[in-house]
Amino acid sequence: MTIRVLKTLIAIEERGTFTAAADAVFLTHAAVSQQMRGLEEEWGVKIFDRTKRTPELTPTGRALVARAREVVAAYDGIVPSVLGDTGLSGVLSVGAVSTTLNAMVPMTIARLKRDYPRLNVSVVPGLTIPLIQQIERGTLDLAIVSKPRLLPRNFAWLDIVDEPMKVLVSQETESSDALELLQTRPFIRFTRSAVVGADIEQWLQDHGIIVREAMELENLESISSMVLFNLGVSIAPRPFVALTPLPLKHLPLPGSEPLIRKLGIAYRADSVKSRAIVEFHHRVLEIVRDQSLELPAVMRPKP
Repeated sequence: MTIRVLKTLIAIEERGTFTAAADAVFLTHAAVSQQMRGLEEEWGVKIFDRTKRTPELTPTGRALVARAREVVAAYDGIVPSVLGDTGLSGVLSVGAVSTTLNAMVPMTIARLKRDYPRLNVSVVPGLTIPLIQQIERGTLDLAIVSKPRLLPRNFAWLDIVDEPMKVLVSQETESSDALELLQTRPFIRFTRSAVVGADIEQWLQDHGIIVREAMELENLESISSMVLFNLGVSIAPRPFVALTPLPLKHLPLPGSEPLIRKLGIAYRADSVKSRAIVEFHHRVLEIVRDQSLELPAVMRPKP
């Protein structure tokens, strides 16, 4: 058994098939199959159920994958722990929700690369829960996400900024009555598969607001474009760090209690990349601070 074989086993669990795993680890399908049969013979256990058309992991196999992740993570941390390289070289895998990808994430990576040129950053877009699951599986080091109600027990969280939810309305709309617009105009929904979308749905229910469903989309850019062309109204977070936004009206939500999206960094508390994660967080906070200097004091985030 080698670390390479364990990485192949992990790739099969992540990709779902031997063929997809072979592409991920740069082997042939036959080589992957041979590695897995050799692993079963060496350990004397049945890792895959081959009675299915596509071999599936057995319960024992899934348990072994979990332990294999721990072994691979420990192996990856050997050299940094001995040489004092605390993760500021190599690859840092970052997940990010779509609202952060046009400004916050690239600006942060640019500053990080400026300070640590030996650190390469890869980016994976997605929704909060799937990104957190990827961190659990070890395919991501961290993710900038909306704070979920619960984090896995072995996770840590670093706050970035609170972003207020607003009612998005076309400039062509004369009314500024947010409640009336939500009740009468077609509603373009932020997908309920996202944490922020679920929070919006809960807020609508709590306030007894029945909307006219029109669309359910996964990212703010698509929602904003639909609103821009006066195809409906929406509720979405107003990104604190952004490039030139579309010319939309941003109306406050009706009611006295604001609805907030808490944006932050989720990562495993035992990550071998903890130093790089901290440095990434510091650069994000620099971006937020620099952005806030351009705003009136009442609009700046709390320190």
